[in-house]
Amino acid sequence: MESIISVCLPENSYSICVTNNGLSTIGEKAKTLNLGKKILIISNAEIFDYYGNITVNSLEKAGFTVNYHLIPAGESYKTLDSISKIYDTALQFRLERNSTMLALGGGVVGDMTGFAAATWLRGINFIQIPTSLLGMVDASVGGKTGVNHPQGKNLIGAFYQPKLVLIDSSVLKTLPDREFRAGMAEVIKYGVIWDKTLFERLELANNLNSLNNLEDDLLTEILTRSCQAKADVVSQDEKEGGLRAILNYGHTIGHVVESLTNYNTFVHGEAVAIGMVAAGKIALEMNLWTSEESQRQYNLIEKAGLPTKIPDYLDVDMAIASLQMDKKVKGGKVRFILPEKIGKVIITDQVDSNLLQKVLINN
Repeated sequence: MESIISVCLPENSYSICVTNNGLSTIGEKAKTLNLGKKILIISNAEIFDYYGNITVNSLEKAGFTVNYHLIPAGESYKTLDSISKIYDTALQFRLERNSTMLALGGGVVGDMTGFAAATWLRGINFIQIPTSLLGMVDASVGGKTGVNHPQGKNLIGAFYQPKLVLIDSSVLKTLPDREFRAGMAEVIKYGVIWDKTLFERLELANNLNSLNNLEDDLLTEILTRSCQAKADVVSQDEKEGGLRAILNYGHTIGHVVESLTNYNTFVHGEAVAIGMVAAGKIALEMNLWTSEESQRQYNLIEKAGLPTKIPDYLDVDMAIASLQMDKKVKGGKVRFILPEKIGKVIITDQVDSNLLQKVLINN
C-alpha cells in the first residue's frame, strides 16, 4: 500500500511517497522525474551497508549511472568540511547541471545532501530517502538544508526543495531505539502545533518508546499525518515568512541544549523534547494554556522515553547568550513558539527575560 502526499509550492512542488518495502521502486520513480543520467548517493557506512545495494541496483536497472559518497555518522560531522568532501566526489564523478544527489540516511545526511545539491553548480536535482523516523517526519520534507557553525546549529544553509521524498517504513527496523524515540519528539510536536487528532491518537497508544511495540497501523498513521502536517504548513509558507516558524516548536531552547553540549550529549529529537517541555512551562507561566494541557504534553514526551529536563550543569547565562545567536532572532528579540492549546501555537517575542531565566533554572 502506498500513500502520496503532495507538497504544493508555486515553483517546486513535489510528492512524498509513503510506502512499505518500496525502496526497490526508487529507480522507476526517479525515471519519471526527467532527471539526468548521473546520480550520486550520499550516505553513511552503516546505512549504506543495509540499503546501498538495493538502492543502487534499482537505479541502475532504471538506466542511471550511480556513484556514492559516504560521510561519518553524527551531528558533529555536519560541517562545511564534510560538504567540501562531497564537492570533491561530485567533481570526480563529473556531475552536471541535470545530475542528481540522493540522500540515503537520517536527518543529518538529508540536510547536508540538500545543501550540497543546492550549491553545486548553483543547484542540481535532489532526492530524499530518509532512513530514520526523524528524517521521515521532519528533515526530509520542506526543503530546509544546511550545516552547523561552531557557534550555532544550521546557521549556514539554504531552502532547496527535493524532487521526490520516498519514505519506506520497512527501513526503520534497523533503527536503534534511541533514534526512534528521537523521531517521536517531532511526531509529538506535530500533535501540539497542528494536529490534535494525532496527539490524541498517541495518547491512546500503549507504548511509544520502541518500534517493536508499535502497531503497524499506528506507524502508518504517524508517518502520513506527520508528513501531511508538514506539507500543509510548508505549502502555505515555503521560506518561513510567517506560519512555517511554528515548525520550530521546541527547537529554540532545544538548539541551545545541543550547542552547549557540543552536539555529543543529546541527539536532536531529545533536545527538542527538552525544548518542548520548557516551552510548555513558559506558556503555562504566561497563562497561554492550562496546567492539564501542559501535563498531557509532559506525559506523552515521557511515554516516548524522552528526556524532559535541561541538564543542571548548563550555565543559564551562556544559554541566554546562545539564544541570541538563534536564526529566529528578529530585531534583537528571541521569537518563541508557544502553545495555546493542543493543536494550536502562537509565535511571540514577548517572553520576559526573568521568566525565561526562571524556567531555565527551575526546569
